[in-house]
Amino acid sequence: MDGTLDLNSDLGESFGAWSLGDDAAMLRLVTSANVACGFHAGDPSTMLATCRLAAENGVVVGAHVSYRDLAGFGRRTMDVEPGQLHDEVLYQLAALSGVARVAGTSVSYVKPHGALYNRIVHDREQAEAVVAAVAAFDLSLPLLGLAGSSVADAAREVGLRFVREAFVDRGYRSDGTLVPRGLPGAVLAGDAAIADRAVRLATEGLVVADDGTELRVEVDSLCVHGDTPGAVAMAVAVRSALAAAGVRVAAF
Repeated sequence: MDGTLDLNSDLGESFGAWSLGDDAAMLRLVTSANVACGFHAGDPSTMLATCRLAAENGVVVGAHVSYRDLAGFGRRTMDVEPGQLHDEVLYQLAALSGVARVAGTSVSYVKPHGALYNRIVHDREQAEAVVAAVAAFDLSLPLLGLAGSSVADAAREVGLRFVREAFVDRGYRSDGTLVPRGLPGAVLAGDAAIADRAVRLATEGLVVADDGTELRVEVDSLCVHGDTPGAVAMAVAVRSALAAAGVRVAAF
C-alpha cells in the first residue's frame, strides 16, 4: 500500500419510476462509480445520466455487470450456463461502453454485482466465463473483486489486471467472504465505526469478522454501497477519516 486508495460505489441503480440512492451527492465523494448496466438495475436514461455526472465530477466509470435479475436486484442465486453468462456480460459491457462514450467518458474497469460477485469468489467455471467476456471485450480493463478469490486467479491467468476490493459497510466471515444479505451483521451501520473500519483497512490491511477474528485483507479499493441507508453521510465520514489518517483517495 502506497498511501493511496480508491473509493468506489455502486451507482446508477434507479429504474424507470423507481429512484434509488443519491448519485449526484455520491459522485462528489467517490473516485470510481460502478454503473449498473440494466440487468440488475438501471435503464438507458439512468445509465446516460450517471455517466454524464461521473464525467462532470472526474469520476472513473466501471461496468457493474450482473445476472439478468431485475426482479431480485441481482441478489438471487442463479444457475446460468457459462456460455450464456459470457455473452450477457459482454452485452452489458458493450451497452455501457456506448452510453459512456456519448457522455464524454469511457468504461475503465469492470465490477460484478451481487450474487454474481459472490458466486465467482468460489465458482471457477462462472469466474472464467466472466473473465473471458471481459478479456474478449478489452484485455486492458481491470476487474474489481474480492481478494483471494477464484476470479482473481482466473483474471491473472489470462492477463487481466485484478484490483482487490474491501467493503466498509458489509460484514465479513472468518473465511474472508461476505456475510450473506438477510443474515444478522450483513450490512453495517454507524458512520464513526465504519470510518474507523475504513482507516484500519487502508493503513493496516485488517478487518474484524463477525466472529471476532481479525482478517488480513489486501485492498486497492474500498466500497461504500450507494443503496445503503445514509450512504452519503457514511461516505463523507470515510473520506474525512482517510484524509485525517494521511490516506490519499484516488482512482486506481
